[in-house]
Amino acid sequence: MTLIRERTVLFADLRGSTALYESLGNAEATAVVTQTVKQVSEAVGKCGGTLVKTLGDGLMAIFATPPEGLKSAAMMHEALQRMVLRGRQRGASKALRGMKLQVALARGEVVEMAGDCFGDAVNVAARLLDHAGDNETLITGEVLAGLPKAQHGHFRSLDRITLRGRVEPIHVLVLDTSNGGDVAPTQFGDVIRSAEPDGIRLVWLDLDRVFDAAAMPIVLGRSVQATYCITDARVSRSHARIDWHGNTFSLTDLSYNGTYVRFGTDGEILNLRRGSCTLHGSGVIGLGSPPTDLSAPSVRFEVLHFADTQPGQHFSGRSGG
Repeated sequence: MTLIRERTVLFADLRGSTALYESLGNAEATAVVTQTVKQVSEAVGKCGGTLVKTLGDGLMAIFATPPEGLKSAAMMHEALQRMVLRGRQRGASKALRGMKLQVALARGEVVEMAGDCFGDAVNVAARLLDHAGDNETLITGEVLAGLPKAQHGHFRSLDRITLRGRVEPIHVLVLDTSNGGDVAPTQFGDVIRSAEPDGIRLVWLDLDRVFDAAAMPIVLGRSVQATYCITDARVSRSHARIDWHGNTFSLTDLSYNGTYVRFGTDGEILNLRRGSCTLHGSGVIGLGSPPTDLSAPSVRFEVLHFADTQPGQHFSGRSGG
C-alpha cells in the first residue's frame, strides 16, 4: 500500500565508529555499533514514530509531528550519553568513549511504500547531516514552524544553507544545548574573557576578508555557495562553520577529513574531527590536514576588536585591503 502524507523525517548518524573498528577489530566493533544503534533507535517508538530502517551506523525514522521528532532526537542524545558515561566508568576503550551523534530533521510530503519512504524531505534530512557537528541536532524552518512557540527560543539560526544536490538553499537551525552562554573549551583550557570581540579576519592566499558578528554563520568550503570559498580539492564542499555564540566565535568541523587549529605561531595543534572550539587571538585553521603540512590549504584567522582599528572602517564581510 502506498501512502502520501506530510511527515517529519529524522536521520541520525553515529560518529567515531571508524575508530572503533581500528581499535576493537571488525567483529567486536560491529557488535558494539549494532547494539548502540539499537538502543538509540528505541527513542523512535517511545515518541510515536516509525523506524524506517537502520543504516549501518545510523538510522532513519518518520513522525507525524515535529514535536515527536524533536523529543525523539533529545532521547537519542541522552541514550548515547548514558552509554558513553557507563563506558567511562567501566574503563572502556577511548574509541567507545568518543562516540558522538548527529541528528537532522526535515518536514514535508513523503511517499511511504513497501516499508520505505521517499520524497524531498527525506533527501533534505539525509543531506543536512553533512552540516551537523558532534552531538548537534539540526532542523529545517519547516520543522521549526511545527513546534510550539515556546520551543523556538531553543534554536539558533544558521541562515540559509545550500545542500548537496539542491539549487534552492534551506533555512537551517541548530538546537542550542548550551547553558548560560558557556564557552566551548579548547585543549589549552578555558578561554579567558577579555573585551567582547567584534569581528574575525580570514586569509587564504589572496582571499582576505573580515566578518562581523552579524555576518555569522560563515561556512568554509569548496562549494561556490560557501561563504568563504576555498577552491582546493582536499577541502569538503562544506568543510567547517564559524558561529557567533555566547559572545565568542566558535569553529565546528563538518568534514570527513578533519579541521585543525593552531593558536599563535607555535602552539599545539587541536584536531576537531566533528568537534568545536572557541577561536581567540590569532592562528591557523588547517582544512583536511594539520597546518604543519605546508602543501595543504590553511586559513589564517585573527579575532578582532574594532576599537583597536582605524576609526571609520567598516568590517562586514568585506575584502581586505
